[in-house]
Amino acid sequence: MDDGMARISVEGKYSVFSFRDTCIRFRTSPKLKKYLRVKEWDNGYLVVDVDYSTLGETEEYVDLTSILDDLYIDAQRFLKPIKGVLIEHV
Repeated sequence: MDDGMARISVEGKYSVFSFRDTCIRFRTSPKLKKYLRVKEWDNGYLVVDVDYSTLGETEEYVDLTSILDDLYIDAQRFLKPIKGVLIEHV
């Protein structure tokens, strides 16, 4: 069942964004411990609270459209059915 929700998580030095059968990994700081909460989802633009081992909690911004463009994925088509983003702890 497709609930329209994407997932974001941290795996080592990578963030992982997944929706349906697509999983996108992109480099993040190795100091990023985990995503804490999604504050805003705006069609490819994320505002999230994260926890860094050196900074503690802070607000971060993730622009998925530029990542998708770099991977030659049609960002508008990929992002359109996403209703929101959930944090997934692995």
